[in-house]
Amino acid sequence: MMTTILSEGVWTEVDGGNDTFQAIDPSTGERIEPAYPVCSWSDLERMAIASAAAVRHPANREPERIARFLEGYATRLDACREAIATMAHRETGLALEPRLRVVEFDRMLGQLRQAADAARDVGPDSWRLPIIDEATGIHSDRGPLGGAVLTIGPNNFPLAFHGVSGGDFASAIAAGNPVIAKGHPLHPGTGAMLAACAAEAVADAGLHPATVQFFHHCPPEDGLRLIGHPAIAAVGFTGSRAAGLALKAAADAAGKPSFLEMSSVNPVFALPGAVVGDAAGIGEAWAGSILMGAGQFCTKPGILIAIGGDAKPLLDAAVSTCGSAAPGVLFSAEASRALESGITAMIEAGADVHCGGNPADPGNRFEPTLLSVDGHRFLERFEVLSAERFGPVGLFVSASSIDEAIAIAERLEGQLTIAMYTGDGDDEVWDRLATVLRSRCGRLLENKMPTGVAVVPSMVHGGPYPATGHPGFTAVGMPTSIGRFSMARCWDGVAAGRLPDWLR
Repeated sequence: MMTTILSEGVWTEVDGGNDTFQAIDPSTGERIEPAYPVCSWSDLERMAIASAAAVRHPANREPERIARFLEGYATRLDACREAIATMAHRETGLALEPRLRVVEFDRMLGQLRQAADAARDVGPDSWRLPIIDEATGIHSDRGPLGGAVLTIGPNNFPLAFHGVSGGDFASAIAAGNPVIAKGHPLHPGTGAMLAACAAEAVADAGLHPATVQFFHHCPPEDGLRLIGHPAIAAVGFTGSRAAGLALKAAADAAGKPSFLEMSSVNPVFALPGAVVGDAAGIGEAWAGSILMGAGQFCTKPGILIAIGGDAKPLLDAAVSTCGSAAPGVLFSAEASRALESGITAMIEAGADVHCGGNPADPGNRFEPTLLSVDGHRFLERFEVLSAERFGPVGLFVSASSIDEAIAIAERLEGQLTIAMYTGDGDDEVWDRLATVLRSRCGRLLENKMPTGVAVVPSMVHGGPYPATGHPGFTAVGMPTSIGRFSMARCWDGVAAGRLPDWLR
């Protein structure tokens, strides 16, 4: 049996070829039926052409109708909560309770409902930024891009960041754009169930049937070609740096905006007062954060830099916590191999292993792993030791002085998050470090690990390259995240009756 793709509101067979793929249960290594199709270029082109009709459709310009779709979609998803969460659990190995069925599911629904509120908001303080200049007859606002947004989600959040249900999707729809969503090949059954709910909600809301289209997989060259199609206006992506940069190159060549979340090690600095005051507590918190989702969070704090003094109790607490934890399930065999190779490179660069370091059975499991290195060696082999390791792996760095910690801070690439743990007498150290670190991350934290991301308007889930492709935007937080998928529009001397309602 081969499932289909969602094209212009209809589940249809792909054109040409018989290439298929299957999901694999990462907990056991067993293949999961059924097989899913790999699209051809003609399938993608057909969706792109259909999306252009959705852009022009009168119903798709009605904020209230868009809001009703988003709310209706959330309601339909909630009615299918058990089945969708169970499928996501089987395809990813992530915990069903409470991670998928409660925490991530509620976050997905919350984002959709917040996007609905934002779509409905046409007030003077909305994301539309309406400006009415009666003296000149010039009006301005923000509106849809005039094309479809291609959304591509990651492997680690099969619901809240999925291309057809996550934050990029919700933001693009709220701004008035149709979406062509690419599923993830590691959890195709989950994507198909999400897309089915979306298609029903589109029909119920009376939007054009090509408002939401969905495909599972395609040859990479065809996906990059799709970005250049005239009907595609922008790209939203969460995933690896290599894939993100390929998408960015294609988008730049076509003159299209791309909003990319790519990679981050999210360093934690433990300042001298904190090390003296609560070394064990910080070590346990760091290890707990590394273990969440088997270390496969984009906000996992992969490196901890302890400044001065005897930080061995901090490392000992982290090693104790990680060393007693069961091997985590990784999403794929490729991820396990990449992690094993990365740890070998770190050891060759001078890091010592304190626990773990090996794959485990059954399926794609990997032992929680902690390594350590001194600050001098870390700076000497910075490129290897500072690289992101996607999985339950952390590196402890002992900085001999504040100056050495600042030297490390100055070498850091752009990050989603950077955390500083402080204690008594750390005010001056905070000031010196923050001067360097503030511009290197989207979110700066004090005395807390960065793993959780609150879905609130004040949140910034972004940061300088290579955490993202652009430091000026956030992928989380309504209505701010909607601005990515909107354009600035000016209406000069246009009669009031021809203007959007919020500009009259």
